[in-house]
Amino acid sequence: MTATEGATPTIVLVGHGMVGQRFLEALAERGLTATHRVVVLCEEPRPAYDRVQLTSYFSGKTPEDLSMTDMEFIKDHGIELHVGDPAETVDREARRVTARSGLVVDYDVLVLATGSYPFVPPVPGKDAEGCFVYRTIEDLLAIEEYAKNAQVGAVVGGGLLGLEAAGALKGLGLTSHIVEFAPRLMPVQVDEGGGAALLRTIEEMGLSVHTGVGTQEVVAGEDGAVTGMKLSDGSELATDLVVFSAGVRPRDQLARDCGLTVGERGGITVDEQCRTVNDPHVFAIGECALASDGRVYGLVAPGYEQAETAAATIAADETEQLTFTGADLSTKLKLLGVDVASFGDAHGTAEDCLDVVYSDSRSGLYKKLVIGRDGTLLGGILVGDADAYGTLKAFTGSVPPVSPESLVLPAGAGESVQLGPSALPDEAIVCSCHNVSKGTIRGAVTDHQCTTVPEVKKCTKAGTGCGSCVKVLGQLVNAELEASGIEVDKGLCGCFGQTREELYEIVHALRITTYQDLLDRHGREEARGGDGCEVCKPAVGSIIASLAPTIGASGYVLDGEQASLQDTNDHFLANLQKNGSYSVVPRIPGGEIAPEKLIVIGEIARDFGLYTKITGGQRIDMFGARVEQLPVIWARLVDAGFESGHAYGKSLRTVKSCVGQTWCRYGVQDSVRMAIDLELRYRGLRSPHKLKSAVSGCQRECAEAQSKDFGVIATANGWNLYVGGNGGATPRHADLLAQDLSDAELVRLIDRFLMFYIRTADRLERTSTWLDRIPGGLDHVRDVVVHDSLGICDELEKLMQAHVAHYRDEWAETINDPEKLSRFVSFVNAPDTPDPVVAFVPERDQMKPDLPLLSIGMRPADVLEGSAQR
Repeated sequence: MTATEGATPTIVLVGHGMVGQRFLEALAERGLTATHRVVVLCEEPRPAYDRVQLTSYFSGKTPEDLSMTDMEFIKDHGIELHVGDPAETVDREARRVTARSGLVVDYDVLVLATGSYPFVPPVPGKDAEGCFVYRTIEDLLAIEEYAKNAQVGAVVGGGLLGLEAAGALKGLGLTSHIVEFAPRLMPVQVDEGGGAALLRTIEEMGLSVHTGVGTQEVVAGEDGAVTGMKLSDGSELATDLVVFSAGVRPRDQLARDCGLTVGERGGITVDEQCRTVNDPHVFAIGECALASDGRVYGLVAPGYEQAETAAATIAADETEQLTFTGADLSTKLKLLGVDVASFGDAHGTAEDCLDVVYSDSRSGLYKKLVIGRDGTLLGGILVGDADAYGTLKAFTGSVPPVSPESLVLPAGAGESVQLGPSALPDEAIVCSCHNVSKGTIRGAVTDHQCTTVPEVKKCTKAGTGCGSCVKVLGQLVNAELEASGIEVDKGLCGCFGQTREELYEIVHALRITTYQDLLDRHGREEARGGDGCEVCKPAVGSIIASLAPTIGASGYVLDGEQASLQDTNDHFLANLQKNGSYSVVPRIPGGEIAPEKLIVIGEIARDFGLYTKITGGQRIDMFGARVEQLPVIWARLVDAGFESGHAYGKSLRTVKSCVGQTWCRYGVQDSVRMAIDLELRYRGLRSPHKLKSAVSGCQRECAEAQSKDFGVIATANGWNLYVGGNGGATPRHADLLAQDLSDAELVRLIDRFLMFYIRTADRLERTSTWLDRIPGGLDHVRDVVVHDSLGICDELEKLMQAHVAHYRDEWAETINDPEKLSRFVSFVNAPDTPDPVVAFVPERDQMKPDLPLLSIGMRPADVLEGSAQR
């Protein structure tokens, strides 16, 4: 059919991705949807979604969660959206577009936002069964389905999407390989040093990385399915599945077919208004466009800027003459849980520029700032810790108010300085996606009376793109409110106006032993007498548990009201797994275990059909226990001398150790004995977040103590104590608190440090974050716990002594209490019926969850209906 001709001008948008949706919003903001007919032809079977967050599908997000299209917006603005119906031909002379369905639309303005397509290297076997690209939700669904029958996966390409694809394969249970032709991962974003830090961290996650080699052939079996790959160095790689993520190319075929000018290497050539150079009625935006500076931009922020430029040009608003002549390629991502960011002149191409570098390969940290001769910050690279990205990026092009060296050093190392957003000039761009300055954000608070981050987002669009600026945005909003004399609500939640630290002091001082009493006496007026919320209940439960011996409360988390305050894991004293089963982790202090106890664990795992794995904390984890089996397993463990390892709680997990001077020729102290003493002393200690520790017997640091919340390293004169370390997604090197301590001095300082942390930290705040946040940082903590500047050390030591004296094993308490045992059933109304979704299939002489059973719709969350787990 042909659109009815009339006086109303028509804008046709071909493509409905992130940039296409932003273009529609820009049209609406300028009133063009009220004066024009707007028709959208979309190739994919769904409207625009967040392609930047595509991999989060494998973390539990649904396609609906990823959607960026408010259908009410489409309806309210009269936009005609045709999904699954791409444009196939364009007749520029007649100004007419024909879609695959046969729909014909005449246009006054045509906007091409066709995006890009994945580049697949022209190697033999690239079309074999089991080869995929990683670009759309449909690609992910296909990979997920094929992976159910695969064991090994390989990703061709070590760039942004390649690393995300490798993480997705790992998450699907596949042994994963990354093959990158360049000599390092993410060659566009990071330099050699950053690539080395990224490589170490990724390999420690269990992924195999092959750099400096290309794919020569994909090998297929007789059935046509992938069986392996041949690489350019002559090696072969056995794999069942291949994902090509070797870059993208502009989707410009539609433009080529209708005679529009395209670049030599692809991309529809446009001018500074994003109008095609040989047809004033046609625009191109996003990844399909070759901008006037000769570049194709593959990031969302430049695409949004092009969308704004095209909309402003179409509106012919002389008060808003936008142009697009180039864009900032800065980016911040979390790849496989690792922060990676680059901004400005990251590779130092400017003449006479200098590099300021901090590198810690042990912790996977790499920070480089590129500085001009006059001190101007030109750019930088951050790997492993990108918290300062928002501030540093905003300072790019100016001289920071402090030395470059202080900006890359971690907290506690030398003269480190953490610049806050308040130091930024008003013209500094905070949100690159929508080109929002600090001054605009301040104006949203002062001129438009916005008082929350969501309100500022709605007013300015800051933080609604990639999201990397949200932390800085929150800091700016709070700072502006406080500067205006408006009190910022720092309460724990909607139930309490106090912080966690303040609630701790109230509970301690007034000896409050129940959550309900605290809520009714000190909660917000509207929350008193209520049931509380899922934020404050576990937080208060933790406070009461940590102070239990001192205030006269029960420290047993399943006693009375305490049981109702616990999260799922604490509620069953075990870790809930993805198929509704639980894992059991007995405590193995210091990682030392006698053969008889090893045999007991093996027998239990064999008798109950449990999957066993050595943990990073030197323990043995047994997976796959049904909820009704937990007490029976615990009873056998307790009989053999084991106790709960508290792997489920916000409490001490483990104290790792090396073998120390007893066995190692380099050891200078008995690290195993010290690790055992510390683990037995602090076991069961409830805290704002989990606690991890380690003891190394010499400076070779085999136990990795400097990546722990509190770590101990032996010296010839005693022990050095490090605090505030962290591995995981946001690594932080621990800081030296005190050195050459005797056994007694070491224990006394750890007692004080832990109780001071428990007293002053926020909810779910690790010691690393707490140490960076607390006023005065490490120096203040040292003053308090070493020099007793606040005069509270005696009290802190007594609190710890009370904990040690009143410790009880939660597993032993539970198996001896028939009332508590009654909760360990899958269904309250059918206690003898096992959960039907908890099933397993064999793998590598053990078992794994039956994921196909889960995929038919019976997920753990569904089974909880009417069960004791609810």
